[in-house]
Amino acid sequence: MAGKRAIFEEVGTERQAAEPRRGGAIDAGPRGSRGAVRIWLMILFLLVLAMIVVGGLTRLTDSGLAITEWAPVTGAIPPLNEADWQAEFDAYRQIPEYQLQNRGMSLAEFQSLYWWEWGHRQLGRVIGLVWAVGFVAFLATKRIPPGWTGRLLGLGVLGGLQGAIGWWMVSSGLEGTVLDVASYRLAVHLGLAFVILGLIAWYVLSLGRSGAALLQARRAREGRFVPWLTGLLALAFVQILLGALVAGIDAGRNYTDWPLMAGGILPPGPFEITPLWRNFFENDGLVQFMHRMAGYLLFIAGIVVFFRARRSAFVATRGAMGAVLGMMVLQMALGIVTVMHSAPLSLAILHQLGAVVLWVLIIRARHQSVFPRAQSLRGAA
Repeated sequence: MAGKRAIFEEVGTERQAAEPRRGGAIDAGPRGSRGAVRIWLMILFLLVLAMIVVGGLTRLTDSGLAITEWAPVTGAIPPLNEADWQAEFDAYRQIPEYQLQNRGMSLAEFQSLYWWEWGHRQLGRVIGLVWAVGFVAFLATKRIPPGWTGRLLGLGVLGGLQGAIGWWMVSSGLEGTVLDVASYRLAVHLGLAFVILGLIAWYVLSLGRSGAALLQARRAREGRFVPWLTGLLALAFVQILLGALVAGIDAGRNYTDWPLMAGGILPPGPFEITPLWRNFFENDGLVQFMHRMAGYLLFIAGIVVFFRARRSAFVATRGAMGAVLGMMVLQMALGIVTVMHSAPLSLAILHQLGAVVLWVLIIRARHQSVFPRAQSLRGAA
């Protein structure tokens, strides 16, 4: 029979041997190098972000069709002499953009367009190289954390697919009577870029904590709040795709009044193109109208989710959602200013960067709600 114990007796020392090992099986065995992989992913994140910005500038400067062939390897070498430049220029002069819009352009003017598109493609090659070298090195040295090989390989597969989609997009503007690439192909291209960026952001957040910490945090998952953030993320993605459609047909440079469009709620002739479905991709008034309406819907959803987040027991979740709402206000204001100034280059790129920041902040808020960080009772109060 055990002896009597005092109410305030310290018992920690007697039971120390019976305590389970910290982390258990999760921390056992090879752990890889989460910190090194995380730094590598951060570099990839910055490169993809730069790719999105350079891609936007390439589109806004009408440079995307300056290179008329897809040569993933040999295309890394630009023209080195006058004959090479003349050959590239001659190829460009065969496409509709030159014949219908830029006829009479000088070689020097063409070179300006060429360097933008070449830089865009070269950056894509750099991203592929950084991914391949990093992945192979981590794999060969067995530094990839358990369970992460497939995820990191998937990023490379998506990157290769992105290059193929990029050419599929460019090829749509090389024949017929069109002056630009197909807007829906541009939307697919930009949408996949945001998917890749979002996955990298999620992985960076996850690798910032140990596997044991994530498993323990998942037990406190805010099940009632996660679906709301998932829906908000989906709405943001739709808005990004609509923004790509706006950029694809320069719809942001028309209908510069706000909150109305040409003095009305609907722009004039929203369904004047036949067949009907083409209006949703090619009618500049209707496309901008859809982008505006989706923006309002996203903003309202953001407010609803923000107030639901205030009920969260985790101060980090409340703070993360506060940052999302703050960025939404800024992004909406920036969008209004951009359209009212007919989408100048600087404002258009800033608006696109705002979309990236908002996208990452929503992902961060969702990650926090799936894997809540431990906090003191004072913090919960």
